[in-house]
Formats: sequence, C-alpha cells, structure tokens
Amino acid sequence: MTQDNTALAAGWRDGFPTAGAPVTRPRECPVFQPPHNRWAFSHLRELQPTRRVGRGNAPVADLPLVIRPEIDALPFARFGDGAPTTWLAALEAIHADGAVVLHRGRIVHERYFGALDAHGEHMAMSVTKSVVGTLGAMLAADGTLDENAFVTHYIPELADSAFGSATVRHVMDMTTAIDYSEEYADPDAGVWKHARAGELLPRPAGYVGAEGYRQFLQSVGAARDGTVHGQAFAYRTVNTDVLGWLIARAAGQSVASLLGELIWSRLGAEQDASFALDGQGAEFAGGGLCTGLRDLARFGEAMRLGGHFNGAQIVPEAVVADIRRGADPARFALAGYTRLAGWSYRNMWWVAHDAHGSFTAQGIHGQALHIDPVAEMVVARFASHPLAANAHLPTSMPAFRALAAHLMGAG
Repeated sequence: MTQDNTALAAGWRDGFPTAGAPVTRPRECPVFQPPHNRWAFSHLRELQPTRRVGRGNAPVADLPLVIRPEIDALPFARFGDGAPTTWLAALEAIHADGAVVLHRGRIVHERYFGALDAHGEHMAMSVTKSVVGTLGAMLAADGTLDENAFVTHYIPELADSAFGSATVRHVMDMTTAIDYSEEYADPDAGVWKHARAGELLPRPAGYVGAEGYRQFLQSVGAARDGTVHGQAFAYRTVNTDVLGWLIARAAGQSVASLLGELIWSRLGAEQDASFALDGQGAEFAGGGLCTGLRDLARFGEAMRLGGHFNGAQIVPEAVVADIRRGADPARFALAGYTRLAGWSYRNMWWVAHDAHGSFTAQGIHGQALHIDPVAEMVVARFASHPLAANAHLPTSMPAFRALAAHLMGAG
C-alpha cells in the first residue's frame, strides 16, 4: 500500500472509526496535506460547507467513448533533465486522481485513481480561477461589470485596502500591486493566512486573524517594492476572491448560482458542481470549485469550440477570443516563470501564445484543464500530489504537447 493511499486503507472518515480511537474533526487536522489529501480532495463536501452549482434538468451532453489504449505508453521527455517517461508513468508520478482526454469531442482516454471515480467530484483548486475568470469576462462583455471601473465602484468596503485603487481589469489579469505572498513553502505566507480566514485550513489556538475571505481582502496592503497597478503580472489568489465578490455584487447573486445559470446548466453536465464556502457564506472563488472530471472536460470542450457546445453559445465567442489573444507577455515575464517564456495571463487563463493557440487552467497539487484548438484536444486532470506548487511538476506541458502531436498524427 503506497503512502498516498494509507488514509484510504485505514478507512479514514468512512464513518466507522476504530473503537477507542480519538475522534478526528476535519477542521482540527491537516486534511490538505498527505496522506489525507488524496481522500479530502475528492470529498470536500464532507469537510466544508458548500453551495450547489446546479446542472439544471437538461439531458446529459454525450461524450462518445472511443478509448485509445496506446496513449498509456505514449513516450515523451520531461522538462529540465530530459528524462524519458510515458503518459501513464507521468500520471502516476503526479499522483493523478483522474484524467480525461477529449479529441474532437470524443473521450479517447479516461482513468481514475485514489478516491475518485467517474461519478465523484474533486476539488479543482486554481482551475477554479479560470472558470470564475470566464464568468467575469462574460459579465464584462454584456456590460454588467465595467472592467475599467475602480473596484470600489462595486465594493466600497475595499476602499482602505490595496484593491481600492485598482480597476476591475487589473484584478481580472492579476496585475494588481499588493503586499501578499503566494509562496506555498512558507507557512506564514499570505496564501495560508487567507486559507485560515476562510477555514479551509485549521486555525491555531487563540486565532485572531480575519473572519472569512472578504474580511481578509480588506486587510491586504499595497506592494512594498514600488510596483504600481498594471505594471506587472503577479499570481495572487486573492485577486480571484475579489473578482468573485465583484461578480456577486454586480450580478446580485452568488457566484455558484450565476455559474449554474450561465454555464453549468447549459453544458449538459452529468452532475451538479459545488463551491466551498467560508463561515460567512462567501465562495472560495480562488480555488473552491468541485466538479466531476467529465463535466470539467465538457467546459474545456466548450472553450475549445469558441464557447459553443451542446447546441448553444454558452460563452460568447468574443470572450473566448479575448482569452486566446492573451495579455502582454512582457508584463507576464516580470513574474519570473522561466518555463513559461512567452506566455501571458488573461481573464485568469494561462495563454501559451504557441502555434496551437493553446491555453490552460492550472491548480496546485496537479490540477489542470488544457485546451489545444489546433490538435482539437482537451485534457482535464485532477491530482493530489504531496507538494502544492506546480513548478516542480516537469511533465505536464511536455505530456500535453506529445499527446497533441500523437492525436494529430493518428487522425
């Protein structure tokens, strides 16, 4: 039994604790750390309050199953050391919980591991950002949200924070200049203080920090290095929580409700999705979406097809085109992502600016939604790697590109 499966083998959180064993309460233990993360990521609704993202009553959109068994053995070389590996070996190395590959709208590869199966849902982590970014871009396109307005036009509560002088567009492209660290290896980083405010992580005894995500946002100060809004891209989860608040305030309804209305209920999804909530009922817009893997792939397919899927224009074509055009690679380069040279970040999507016009959503611990329009391919992947940061995962983009080349060559 591998270490990452020990929580599963021990029957952790299955309702039948060993007689005499101490009671484990979710918010008192590090369920987002190994080995428990493999179970927790697929059972968040049992650990956190959540809000439903309704699929509606429409029939399920068919994804024909045409499995290509040779994909498991597809060879490619890793980033950095150039070591040879295969598609399946890479999934195992990343502690994948599931992967679905669509080619021309058909499922050509589907595998599940750990605590996930085809009928379960998994925490999407920061893939959530791209879904919320798409929703925000849709509201900007129809005039509900003015991307050139100051954040305080919609949220006066943020006037005394660093976001008070930022525009909606600064937030949507993460070019805000704020004093906040996304360094996952630092236990005192802003990203973890933010998580504790929302009770996504256990709080220490005598906790005196912010109560809820939105109260935390009001405490975020200005960058101390002289950077100004709009100058440089800097990946910060709190931007998406600001966008979630903007969406809710402008639309007059919760992010989960609006996502269900505008996107999920029109996808022909197999199941409802859900959004993790803090104690005040605010969604964790920066990473709290939980979905089935096939439904995430359906959303990716809609984006690949210019927003048109299941017989409807779900996302406006102009919104998808704006995402694919990307933002300024020079501003993106200032963030120092050497493996993503030439990329940019637009509406909370990572945009490659490559010959395939590919764009991707990424999340910590190995989550991904990769879209390659030229190869007519979508890859949806959930994982529970022991380490949070994705910089140590040298297999993802080489694997996606090798698979694209294979599918294009095979027809």
